[in-house]
Amino acid sequence: MKGGDDPNHQQRHILPRVRTPEARLRWRIFWVAFLVRLVYMTLAHQYKMRLVEDHFQFGWEAGRIARALVTGYGYADPFANIFVAHTGPTAWLPPLYPLLVAGVFKIFGVYTLASSWVLLAINCVLSAATAVATYEIGTRCCGPSVGLWAGWLWALYPAFMQYAVHWIWEMTVTTALFSWVLVLALRMREDGTHATRRWALFGLMWGAIGLSNSTLLAFLPICGLWILLKRRNDLARAVLAAVIFLACITPWIGRNWQVFHTFIPMRGNLGAEMMLGNGPGSNGLLMEYDHPFQDATQLRQYASMGEVRYVAMRGAMAKAFIAQDKPHFYADCLKRVFFFWAGVPHPADHAWIVEYGRVVSFSFLSVCGLLGLALALHRGVLASALFFWAFLLLPMTYYAVTVHARFRHPLEPLICVLGAYLFQSADRSRVWSWQKKSS
Repeated sequence: MKGGDDPNHQQRHILPRVRTPEARLRWRIFWVAFLVRLVYMTLAHQYKMRLVEDHFQFGWEAGRIARALVTGYGYADPFANIFVAHTGPTAWLPPLYPLLVAGVFKIFGVYTLASSWVLLAINCVLSAATAVATYEIGTRCCGPSVGLWAGWLWALYPAFMQYAVHWIWEMTVTTALFSWVLVLALRMREDGTHATRRWALFGLMWGAIGLSNSTLLAFLPICGLWILLKRRNDLARAVLAAVIFLACITPWIGRNWQVFHTFIPMRGNLGAEMMLGNGPGSNGLLMEYDHPFQDATQLRQYASMGEVRYVAMRGAMAKAFIAQDKPHFYADCLKRVFFFWAGVPHPADHAWIVEYGRVVSFSFLSVCGLLGLALALHRGVLASALFFWAFLLLPMTYYAVTVHARFRHPLEPLICVLGAYLFQSADRSRVWSWQKKSS
């Protein structure tokens, strides 16, 4: 009998595919996470950005670059304002998020409420997708109970949704990409099927991560090697992934060479950031008062010198100051380690109870994640070594340069999983025994 005459063959193609309970659970987590974020963002008017400084808080440098792209000035003008209309070409930010903002501006208008709502709605979609990735990471590494708790925690815990509903910036995009590349790595290591396709996707996703937040690229070699330790026959496919990754980032590097006549791999602001984090008067925090978007003198220097010369000048100043007072630099680095995990102090205009609650919540999540990681390493949980390298490498640049609370966000899906694992691993028999003794 031919396949076309087989009634079972026909039935498989005619009847709709029935979703498994697992698939329904994933979709439930996604839709709850998405709707909670979207409804809050809309009803709380989070999309109504402050209009101060000519809409600068609408995407900050990314918004300025997007405006320049839409209005015909190219990838430029990250600090343009009402006094300095154009500040010249830039590589201050990698291009993925500014291009996304520019696409939304092109359709819905520059700095409009509609554009703000759409960009935050995109954040809501990506953050909800991260909830599903968090669920899968927890399930694959720690079991279904941990996966379920981690997925719903990401979906519903306010601290995990704050950037999606409020910030027009790259954190939500980067976190979604990073969480899903971890899911992909877990699938590739455990299951050798579709190997070529998965390695190609691996290279593509890391290319997107590099064009969104290049700091995470420090983790790329570790992630690839971790897969190859189990899939040693996939070396040729890993080379394919590397070629695809390079194909993703090469146009941006080529553009920078053509515009600035120098090699700028992903972003060109390191020297300026070093000075803002380690210059005279530094205390471990970013000295925003000396930033071109706040200080008129710095802005004039940036615009007149051009970005490359300005960044080189500021970098040389930072290196000279660090060499002059290395103990001060080391002390600032230790402070930044603390701030990365315990929370960055907010301006004094916050009510003390709000600031206290924020610090407690931020620190509690870090402690739970770190203790969960230690327990997972001790017990040899799948991918615990990979998670260790992520916790070690992702913050390293920030320790030396500058730190914000949002810099921890790409690690937060892992913090969520490991925190859930920590509490799910509690010895209930001892708790019950203690309760019986106390009664």
